[in-house]
Amino acid sequence: MSNPSGIHQNLAQGAAGDEAALPLVVDLDGTLVSTDVAVESCFILAKRKPLQFFLLPTWLGNPVGLKQRLAREAMPDVRTLPYHKELLAYLRREKQRGRKLVLATAADEKVAREIAAELGIFDAIFASDGVTNLKGERKKDRIVEEYGLRGFDYAGNGSGDRSVWNAARQTILVRPAAALRLNGANEFRFHKVFEAEPAGSWKSYFRAVRVTHWFKNALVLVPLVAAHQFYDLALLAHALIAFVVLSLCASSVYLLNDLIDLGEDRRHPQKKDRMLASGQLPVIHAVFMAPTLVLAGAALSLTQPMSFVVTIGAYCILMLAYCLRLRAVAFWDVVALSTGYCLRVIAGASAERVAVSWWLLSAIFLLFVGLALLKRYAELISHRLLGENNGRVRGYAIEDSGVIAFFGCLSSYAALLGFGIYLFTESNRHSRYELIWVFYALFFYWITRMWRSAGRGKIQSDPVSFALSDRPSRLLVILMAVSALVFG
Repeated sequence: MSNPSGIHQNLAQGAAGDEAALPLVVDLDGTLVSTDVAVESCFILAKRKPLQFFLLPTWLGNPVGLKQRLAREAMPDVRTLPYHKELLAYLRREKQRGRKLVLATAADEKVAREIAAELGIFDAIFASDGVTNLKGERKKDRIVEEYGLRGFDYAGNGSGDRSVWNAARQTILVRPAAALRLNGANEFRFHKVFEAEPAGSWKSYFRAVRVTHWFKNALVLVPLVAAHQFYDLALLAHALIAFVVLSLCASSVYLLNDLIDLGEDRRHPQKKDRMLASGQLPVIHAVFMAPTLVLAGAALSLTQPMSFVVTIGAYCILMLAYCLRLRAVAFWDVVALSTGYCLRVIAGASAERVAVSWWLLSAIFLLFVGLALLKRYAELISHRLLGENNGRVRGYAIEDSGVIAFFGCLSSYAALLGFGIYLFTESNRHSRYELIWVFYALFFYWITRMWRSAGRGKIQSDPVSFALSDRPSRLLVILMAVSALVFG
């Protein structure tokens, strides 16, 4: 490594000269864009060709060949990548001053050329070519070969850029990690520092794992309420473990879903603000978080009966199949989601060591079929109200909205019928049995109101999330919860 004092002296001399006289070389991953293009390509491949995705580990021995293959088969849409706006504005100003801009990246040259064509500011491109993996020392050697030692300025973001910074005249730090900023301060005098764009610190992680959606896992309490043992503290402790396990696994699925949907989310008017799509949370963080969460859930599940472990395994496999394929298949996506909700109830019953009625499970399945179809119907209605008559939502088209509404309403009211039959079978098991009919009547009204709201275009997100943000629905949900607990 070069003498730091020599670098400092050289930087001071360079600062006095004309910055436009030397080319400015810019890194891609983590610098110009806040993501890793190769990692994104892996998840695009998972969406397009799931079987090939599972073969990725066999390609890791040839990383440069892997990048080339991914660029050929699963390249992200360069128009929607999360570019660093402040850095990009700076590069455009330097270009206007007549400065030569160079994109130097370990990404495949096909990706680099697409990005350069999209931005229209780069005069030259250095990238991996299927033979040479242009990173670290190889990147430095290629740039020095072209422009000479101290013959260029370099913008990078991480420890992998140190060798290139050592050979540059002036160094520019983009999106500095705290550790790099601290360690690099003793080695480099950064000519410019471009901070990461606002991310929201730990809140970004909470939003990415959808903590607000964990309430759905309260379904593990249904078997306790149905068995009239809700106030048994020992059983509640087991229910809490089931809740935590399902929350960890569900968050892992949410991250995987967002990784696979990056391109679509960035083009969506609301979803583009999600943590991964907007670049507020690095993609590589999500790649490590998803398996960590599911492994933590799996470890905790081992404290429960084997039937619980098997149920959690089935839930994870089903959700993986949903993310990779089923969600794009009309009606099968609804079946998969509804089965997932039923598995939450079964997991709760297994952890709490209580039985659950098949009538109750059938009613719950039909209820969530109705809610899933309600969500698809609401999304299609939103497209129609925006004048997008050719709009599509996953495997559904605008013209399917009538069929979806029919089967959605049919499932919703069939669920109510199933609950009614279940309640009739419970009539002589509880002294406060009559109170549950309050729950039943409120439930009937809530379902009817939800379908009416969807038809009027008032529901533009998940129906359960809408219910929690809509004041009348919140009141109905609270009254239903109170009546159920009194009954339990």
